[in-house]
Amino acid sequence: MEPASIEPASIEPASIEPASIEQFLAGIGNRAFRFAELGLRHRDDALDAVQDAMMKMLAYRERPAAEWTPLFWSILRSRIVDAQRRRTFRLRWLSPQEPRDDDGAIDWADEGPDPQRAHDGREAYGKLAQALRELPRRQREAFSLRVLEELNVADTAKAMGCTEGSVKTHLSRAREALQKQLEDWR
Repeated sequence: MEPASIEPASIEPASIEPASIEQFLAGIGNRAFRFAELGLRHRDDALDAVQDAMMKMLAYRERPAAEWTPLFWSILRSRIVDAQRRRTFRLRWLSPQEPRDDDGAIDWADEGPDPQRAHDGREAYGKLAQALRELPRRQREAFSLRVLEELNVADTAKAMGCTEGSVKTHLSRAREALQKQLEDWR
């Protein structure tokens, strides 16, 4: 999947359900890519994970549209965890001397007219992305799904495969850690 194949989509209100699975996937593509890229820290791996999740999601087209969002995030989350495990295995057994490239900057082109605002936005996103990378996986997932994706607690719990109480705990800890990490940057 080429980076250009995930096109910008209009953000639809949560109350409007897409008419087809294709519309749903088109609307969630960019957010899913950002979520995967934060978890995998590698653009190509993130694109692969999103593409795999979207292909898997097509098998569930007959389910009610209300179930698509938590189901998709659950599938994507599983793909990300699988990719992380494969990478860890490869790094440990196949190339233990190979250094990891975790310093790759995320390139988000801003076509807005104001260069200063564009720079500030990229800097803010970079700080947030770095702070999210430093969180434990479950806290990062809870924060991303609840705050960035605006899923409710029940859907987040379904996507993460845990209880609603666990989601609240992970989210609280993530917010506290992010607040400490980003305090100096405000």
